[in-house]
Amino acid sequence: MSFRVRQQAEALLADEQGTLYKTGANAVALVYPSPYHAAMSSLGYQTMYRLINGLADAAAERAMLPDDVAAYRDLGAPLLTLESGQPVGDFPVVAFSVAYELEIAGVVECLELAGIPPLAADRDDSHPLVVAGGPLTFSNPAPLAPFCDVICMGEAEQLVPELIGTAADSGFRRDAVTAALQARPGFYVPASHGERVPAIARAANELLPARSQILTPNTELRSMFLTEAARGCSRGCTYCVMRRSTNGGMRIVPPDEILGGIPDGAKHVGLVGAAVTDHPQIRQIVRGVVEPGRQIGISSLRADRLDDELVGLLAHGGYRTLTVAADGASQRVRDAIERKATEANLIRSAELARDHKLKTLKIYMMVGVPGETDADIDELIRFGRELHKVHARIALGIAPFVAKRNTPLDGTAFAGIDVVNARLKRLRKGLRGQVTVRPTSARWAWVEYMLAQGETRAGLAVMDAHHAGGSFAAYKKAFAAHDVQPTGPRARVPSSAELIALHKIRRRA
Repeated sequence: MSFRVRQQAEALLADEQGTLYKTGANAVALVYPSPYHAAMSSLGYQTMYRLINGLADAAAERAMLPDDVAAYRDLGAPLLTLESGQPVGDFPVVAFSVAYELEIAGVVECLELAGIPPLAADRDDSHPLVVAGGPLTFSNPAPLAPFCDVICMGEAEQLVPELIGTAADSGFRRDAVTAALQARPGFYVPASHGERVPAIARAANELLPARSQILTPNTELRSMFLTEAARGCSRGCTYCVMRRSTNGGMRIVPPDEILGGIPDGAKHVGLVGAAVTDHPQIRQIVRGVVEPGRQIGISSLRADRLDDELVGLLAHGGYRTLTVAADGASQRVRDAIERKATEANLIRSAELARDHKLKTLKIYMMVGVPGETDADIDELIRFGRELHKVHARIALGIAPFVAKRNTPLDGTAFAGIDVVNARLKRLRKGLRGQVTVRPTSARWAWVEYMLAQGETRAGLAVMDAHHAGGSFAAYKKAFAAHDVQPTGPRARVPSSAELIALHKIRRRA
């Protein structure tokens, strides 16, 4: 039965460039709790793959959540690694890279497919050591805790070698490993720390930038070579976990180091970071990418950093859609959340997209932001119509606001599913025939919010909801059964005036 699984894996491997095949005494199954096309678009996942394989006596093989879990289960095969086809459950260490809250269900699924009890409390030394890390740890890893022996917090370039070395020295015995790591910075040991999540770690600047190891056409970012242009952000948007207070703010990678790390055969290059266009030499970098004939993608475009030269370079590098973020529906809301994007910046973005013959201007927005009212939605409708006069194709990518831990808006209440849906309906009606509105689900944003603001028992609810089919109703029932409640400091949505006053006090402090 595993023959068919192996055939599928070999087809994926045949399309890859840069695959690492290595054996070592300290073997790690590096698991991504979403399918292959998402896993291989993750720069952090690829970085850990290269890092572990670069360690003496260590080796990493990849495994991912199957595309069709039900069909995979019907085959009766355990979860296997790509490189050698070995069962994940046979590795001494199973390490997960988790990007966001809704992937926790994928962690449960992968552990069960591997034949590993999902709850750490049900495992003993006959089972692998289960560890996790990834972007989720910058906000709230507590719901992930019931499934992990150790969680690496924040930037893991230095933590992972320390963890593997400690595990090897301890004979991969769970009690010995957790006892050795529980007092060390950057490691969250749920059995010892409980709900007390430690601070995130920061990697040394010398270890930057992260770069792709494998190129493959079978990803969301087809055959794109990814490289960091900067890590962190210098801005203070109050809803963002990567704001300037996180790990020293924005850390710049020199242009020569970025361009020199691009392999000769790369035809499509992605510059990655929370605020790539804030790099002081971004035009030099983009020019260095596109002038040899390569295409370019940038993970984050700031509307206030765009000009004719930069957008012209992007168009030369294959851009067809110019994507920026505004996040607040009105200028009043943007000011309250400290999002530095004005209507003038967005009008200029539309003009640049039009002038350089880009097909679409896409603007990311949030609804349900603290202090938002229907009047703010009406302002967005008015402004959307103005944008449409400048550029024929405007698309709004709308996400409901979800308060995250380790941000000034931590604990802010969710606006409400009905409220979000009503505002989306109002927006669609007001912009019909002129601006495309592409929202994400208010229901699943609420689930994300409950996890983002939850404690460890929220993870138990995820497991129960997953076992009950993973529907929204299953999550709602599981949250109630485990009495999952948001635990942040505020129980209501504060007004814009209150938010501005709060942020001024915090800045002075």
